[in-house]
Amino acid sequence: MHNSTRSIHQRSIFNPHCPVLSETFQLNDMSSEPLSPRCESINVDDHPSKPTATSNDISVASTSHSDIEQLEKKCAAFVRHDIYGTMGRGDLHWTQKILVGVALITLFPLRVVLAALVVLLYYLICKICTLFSVANREDDYAHIARWRRKIIFLFGRVLSRTLLFVFGFYWIKETYINPDIDRNFNNQLDIHERSEEIDRPGAIISNHVSHLDILYHMSSSFPSFVAKKSVSKLPLVGLISKCLGCIYVQRESKATDFKGVSGVVNDRINESLKDKSAPMVMLFPEGTTTNGDYILPFKTGAFLSKAPVLPVILRYPYRRFSPAWDTITGRRHVILLLCQFVNNLTVTRLPLYYPSQEEKDDPKLYAENVRRLMAREGDLKMSDIGLPEKRIYHAAVHGTPTVLHQKAD
Repeated sequence: MHNSTRSIHQRSIFNPHCPVLSETFQLNDMSSEPLSPRCESINVDDHPSKPTATSNDISVASTSHSDIEQLEKKCAAFVRHDIYGTMGRGDLHWTQKILVGVALITLFPLRVVLAALVVLLYYLICKICTLFSVANREDDYAHIARWRRKIIFLFGRVLSRTLLFVFGFYWIKETYINPDIDRNFNNQLDIHERSEEIDRPGAIISNHVSHLDILYHMSSSFPSFVAKKSVSKLPLVGLISKCLGCIYVQRESKATDFKGVSGVVNDRINESLKDKSAPMVMLFPEGTTTNGDYILPFKTGAFLSKAPVLPVILRYPYRRFSPAWDTITGRRHVILLLCQFVNNLTVTRLPLYYPSQEEKDDPKLYAENVRRLMAREGDLKMSDIGLPEKRIYHAAVHGTPTVLHQKAD
């Protein structure tokens, strides 16, 4: 592969300065700066056939169809393209309506019952394993006695895969890239340099497409996730999350010892590196979901520890319903997912990414280089928008009064 000059694009800022409809939201031009010479050969080709997130100014000042179309061009990473349409309410062909109707009567209730039984079974296993046990930190059962941990770990992986099977993911295609065999893989660290590095990832890094991503990673490596504090209080799921060793964050905390999300994550990564019995940390550095064709700018929390990371790329090929969780509501997403007879998931697992000294000194550079590598290997289009733009797009398509004059049909 020939070398080409690379650049880090700074994330554009979407400026919702006014809450009323008559005012505008704009995407500003992106600035750039040179990447590390190490990643000069990591190329991300453009895909002209797909809508791109450009830096031209846009305005959402009316309810016209053209305004929504313009917004969709800028927020292409969040636009659904399946037969159900933007919010999952598209007008289906009569044959599709019959298929959904049959599945709603037969397949949907069966899957709901089976899924409930799987979750209940795992909850009971976690409950038994944590009886008379005291967590070594608040809301964390991931460090209990080894035999209990092994049971939780084993059944967690098996039952997570069982749950995916219940949801129609009968086969999961996994591809492992070996840099020693695949000449297209860019990794310029020599063997001597690698031998001096640790062989355990500081974190598993994945693009984020759907809530199903969590189930896959549970079935694969059973890592700890970042979750809101309120998750630990949920019925059934709360105890399971504690057994996963989830990193609970409370963004609104004003305590004097509050470290922030990045600080807490960094501490847990360092702990897992020192203690191999501690659960690995799994992070979605984009911070939100996309439609599966794009990859958003990475937050730096996973890269502050300077440890190597393990990139994993998830794709959900589909014909009718896309499992991506973007503009569609949670309830409608679950219904349509369970009414689809077969769902597909492909996984590309990259080798450990060892940061160069330059990347260790600059977490933003480290994060951007890993993102570009994942974009290339996963055939993902890079977009420089993020959660603020997603919220504005959602407000537009769902007809929020502060963005549109009237609610959508």
